[in-house]
Formats: sequence, C-alpha cells, structure tokens
Amino acid sequence: MICRLNGGVISTANIAQKAVIPGIKESETGEIYAISSRNLENAKAIAEQLDIPVAYGSYEELLADSNIDAIYIPLPNHLHKEWSIKAMEAGKHVLCEKPAALNARETREMVEASKKAEVVFAEAFMYRYHPRYQMIQELLAKGEIGEIRGLHGVFTFNSASAKENVRFKKAWGGGGSLYDVGGVYPISAARMILKEEPQAATVHALFSEQHDQVDMMASGILEFDHGVALTFDCGMWADFRNRLEILGTEGKIEVPSAFVVNQNEQDHFFVHTSKGTKEVEVPYVNQYALQADAVGQSILNGKPLPYPASDAILNMKVLDACLTSAEERRRVEIKEEE
Repeated sequence: MICRLNGGVISTANIAQKAVIPGIKESETGEIYAISSRNLENAKAIAEQLDIPVAYGSYEELLADSNIDAIYIPLPNHLHKEWSIKAMEAGKHVLCEKPAALNARETREMVEASKKAEVVFAEAFMYRYHPRYQMIQELLAKGEIGEIRGLHGVFTFNSASAKENVRFKKAWGGGGSLYDVGGVYPISAARMILKEEPQAATVHALFSEQHDQVDMMASGILEFDHGVALTFDCGMWADFRNRLEILGTEGKIEVPSAFVVNQNEQDHFFVHTSKGTKEVEVPYVNQYALQADAVGQSILNGKPLPYPASDAILNMKVLDACLTSAEERRRVEIKEEE
C-alpha cells in the first residue's frame, strides 16, 4: 500500500519552486520524486537546489516513469489541457494550476479524461484550503453579519515592465489579468461563499497595446440570485492589493490579505458589527501543504475532494462570460449546466 505519493513536476515555473514544491514537501501525504524541463541542465539545477532525486530533460520521460504517482502542472495556461490529459493517459493523478484551461469546453474534456483514466484531477486553488475560509463560512452560517447583500474582491499587482512574461502573449491564449488573478480569485471566492453560480457578467477591461493586447486591468460585476452581486477588479498593471469584503445586513467581514497567505498576523480577518470590530486570528499554516494533503487523501483513501473537478468547469464558464463581456463590451448571461 502506498503511504506517501511520489510526485512529479512538469516545468520549473516559479510558482512550483517557491510555493507548491515546498508545500508538498511539508505535507503529510506527498513528496517530490522528479522534476522535468525542456532543458535538462535547468531541470538538474532546480532538482539539486530543491533536493529532488530525479531530473528529466523532457516531459515525456517524466510521464513514462512508473515510480511517479501524481503530476503537478504549472505550465502556461494554454498547455494545461494537453499535458494534463497526457498525464492522465499515463495513469497519473493530476494537480493542475489555475485556471484549469482556456475555457469550459477544454476543462470539461480534462474532467472526462480523468474519469476515463480513473485518476484524480484537481485544480490548484490553494487559498481555498486555508482554514480561515471555513471559519468565515461558519460565522456566516451563524448569521454573524446577517444576510449577505454583496461582495467586493480585488487582486492587483504591477508586472507591466517585465520583458518576458507568458501572461503577455495573446497568441498563446490564456494571457491577461482575468485569467491570472480575476477569474480565479475573487470570482471563485464569491462562488464558494455564496454556494451558487452567477447568472450574468459585465466586465470592462484595459487591453494594452504595449502588452500584446492582453487585458492588463479589468473591472466587473457578477449577478447572483436575490439581487446579490460580486464587484471586482483585477490587474497586472496597478498597485498591489488582494482583499475581500463580504457585506451583510448587520455587519461586514473584511479579509485584508484574502488570497496571499503570509503565515503571520496579516492573515487575520475582521468582523465589523454594531457591537464593534473583532479581529479573528487564524492558524499560521501552509495552504499549499493543506492543498497537497486534500489531493493526497483523495488519491490514497478515496476521500472526496473539497472542491470536485466539476467545480473547475463551473468556474471556467464564469471566466468565459467575463472574457466575452470584456471583449465585446456587453452584459453576458451565464447559462446553467445541462
């Protein structure tokens, strides 16, 4: 019986080196056995730096290794579908970076491939595994701030001066702030908190000539039931922010660092009501390790994923609508899954 999973990593992306690989190493269920790059010397250097036993100079070699149980994929967005499905067909479980693919259709194909191969497929939404969101959900269920009247989420940073950035390549698809931070953070958070799907999206975006016409900034509104809306903005050419506010009839909850975890007091959130303001302390934990263990428990023990693969399809449907709205400058209705 496998007690810990041997993981393989396709690509030496920064998110893998700085966050996900250390998180998996810190987890209870996984370890990193191999890493691959199109450049063998690069793979060897990163493997030595991060104490990974095996390095491969091609993704195909890594997938052919029978010692590997699961694959983590932090490739550029337009390559997610191709290599996720190849990994599944090789009998590997897959943790794929968000967004899962370029649209809902591609994501649906990935989910179907995982079912056919009988492997676990999960989208890497690390922030959702941090216990503060369970704590927030419990406060909302108890009526701490009354009925929810609206949400506002923001995630912006400034990388506009970067010479080489896959997020700026329009021809590849998957570039821009909606794919990188908007569609995957504030939008997924609203869906998670409200436990429902939005009915329509309206988004206005800055498509920058200096950055291959990708959206460098986007602001939008998602319409949910009962008159509730998420207002959000996201950007790769603005000052850094990553906040979430949940507004209720009797108060509000503010999460100052909603998607980035600092493992210190910056991760606490605040509840404001007529009784005053309460700072809620949260555990200082590694959300990447918690994510790895959730996937690991699903693979090893058949425990259901907190966020099933089908959730990735639903989130991509919303992102599809946001992208269409921004490009065509119109309100876009989001149809229910058939």
